[in-house]
Amino acid sequence: MKVNILKYLKSIIPVSIGLACIYYSASTLSQDDINSIIKSFANAKYSWVFFGVILGGLSHVSRSYRWKYLLKPLGYNISFLNSVLAVFSGYLINYTIPRAGDVARGTIAYKYEGIPLEKGLGTIVAERAVDVLCISILIIIGLFINYELISEKLLDASSFINIKFLFLAGIILASILFFILRKQNNTLPIISKLQEFFKGLYEGFMIIFKLENKWLFIFHSIFIWLMYVLMFLVTTKAIAELPDLSFSIILISFILASLTIMFTPGGIGAYPLAVQLSFSWFGISSVSSLSFGWIMWTSQTLMIIIFGGLSLIILPFVNDKKA
Repeated sequence: MKVNILKYLKSIIPVSIGLACIYYSASTLSQDDINSIIKSFANAKYSWVFFGVILGGLSHVSRSYRWKYLLKPLGYNISFLNSVLAVFSGYLINYTIPRAGDVARGTIAYKYEGIPLEKGLGTIVAERAVDVLCISILIIIGLFINYELISEKLLDASSFINIKFLFLAGIILASILFFILRKQNNTLPIISKLQEFFKGLYEGFMIIFKLENKWLFIFHSIFIWLMYVLMFLVTTKAIAELPDLSFSIILISFILASLTIMFTPGGIGAYPLAVQLSFSWFGISSVSSLSFGWIMWTSQTLMIIIFGGLSLIILPFVNDKKA
């Protein structure tokens, strides 16, 4: 029973955070602000939004191809089509239960390609290790470019979001989870799970150097994140009210918005709010920022819903003899 409670909490808490972000964001808007946001959606240049969706799609296709490089040393050669369909299916399922998409992707590879689940999941852990490295490099670059501004804003308790409130909420949440886990006499496994996590990151990172095509793997890793940043950049062109943004503003906003996906399914609620927060640091209109944040999030979410849904439908038909 207690295990089930934890299982439900893992699903409920991220969704609750997203809904709380939506409520907080809506509570700060006047009727004029809401009308301005609706107008921004109506007047947006959707050719730029579509271009951003294409770049986002290219990053996912590149991720699918990169996965083949990790599976090949294990003796498995997954078809490119199945790899693409599995990746999009996994992204869609992540919107329901955080990280469930990774298990789903491994399960699809097992069902249709005969790749053992533990080996498939192992390569996905390796992917995550590389992604952590890539986002860490972007964070370092972002901090280097605007270290003083970021330090000032994060330490400013009167900033857009009350840091003290978030800190207190974090302590309360951590205390609740700790109490639940302690009741199960399961505190030691927490430490072991953390050790396993960092061990997995290390092993996943080191596997790169054992690949035959490690330079192609590195190329795809760079390409994936380059497409993410460019996707963010070109979509800003869709909002006429936004000024021309420098690369440093784009990079910092992209990083902050991307990190929200760790806390809510697909960044729901938190992604637009993070964009609004980061843009406000540079004196950009909060309404224009929020409009862009929602257009950016909505366009990418619709892409995942459409192509992820189609992938789940297509998979059984293209693998009818393998299932």
